[in-house]
Amino acid sequence: MNFGIPKSGGGTLSRGRKKSKEVFHQPVLLKEAIEFLKVKRGEKYIDATVGGGGHTVEILKRGGRVLGLDVDPEAIGATKEKIRGLDKWTSRKSGNSLIFQSSAHLLILHKGNFAHLREIALKLGFDEVAGILFDLGVSARQLLTPERGFSFTSDAPLDMRMDPDLAVTAADLVNGLGRKELYELFSKLGEEHHAWRIARAIVSARSLKPIKTCAELARIIMEAVPRRRRSSRINPATRCFQALRIAVNDELNNLNLALPQAIDLLKPGGRLVVVSFHSLEDRIVKNFLKEREGLKILTKKPIRPTETEVKRNPRSRSAKMRVGEKKG
Repeated sequence: MNFGIPKSGGGTLSRGRKKSKEVFHQPVLLKEAIEFLKVKRGEKYIDATVGGGGHTVEILKRGGRVLGLDVDPEAIGATKEKIRGLDKWTSRKSGNSLIFQSSAHLLILHKGNFAHLREIALKLGFDEVAGILFDLGVSARQLLTPERGFSFTSDAPLDMRMDPDLAVTAADLVNGLGRKELYELFSKLGEEHHAWRIARAIVSARSLKPIKTCAELARIIMEAVPRRRRSSRINPATRCFQALRIAVNDELNNLNLALPQAIDLLKPGGRLVVVSFHSLEDRIVKNFLKEREGLKILTKKPIRPTETEVKRNPRSRSAKMRVGEKKG
């Protein structure tokens, strides 16, 4: 689906953001993902969504050589800090890559989109890899940093760009799309049952003044949905915010592009591990694994987090992990 969003360019908001040392990202299904990757010393692995570096660090601890990608420079910075005490590193910068080496480890952190996975990996010498991991969706660090504009609980500007170099923010979509386009966005990417009512309320509100903050949009959505929805356990704004985030970052198209590239990069016996957080992502992964020739599905049903993990990290409750292995 294409809502006419440019992929990159000058953003409407400043790139300067406050850093919060109190914001941490807990990787979901970490133990299970690492077990399915079957990490072997000296083998190459790609963490296509490095996030806070949790998966990457565990692969490094087991002797894997890692290429970690992320479009968010703050994720690259967080991972850089996380590996600091793991070994005595020598480091150098090469283009968009930070290369860390020691006698026992190799880590390359690259700012880039996994939609270009094959090109990036081949350029950096990561072909014939033993495993590739995708941990999809928004990170806790992004959600809990108000300036990023992902959370409907904050009075921050509507941004939602994972990559600060993207041209269009969520505010641009909310204030620029027509009523029918907003309806299609919320119904298709958010699976929102009240998409038409919400789209109509947004168009009415912005006719008086532009909608600039997350809290403003959340209030408009709350008032637009039926009263019974307002007392729901899930905030009525959740699905619409999801839809805007997916559209701004072109998440589904990028995933569709990346999965075939991942399989091409795997060596025979190599494993693809994907953790998704909503039905649209999971459907793409499920269908890809089912329809792709030369793949053995290792998870007939998706792996879900344990009750203990959900209690410790409520964000994990919607996670599903699927795994495929490239046939020899």
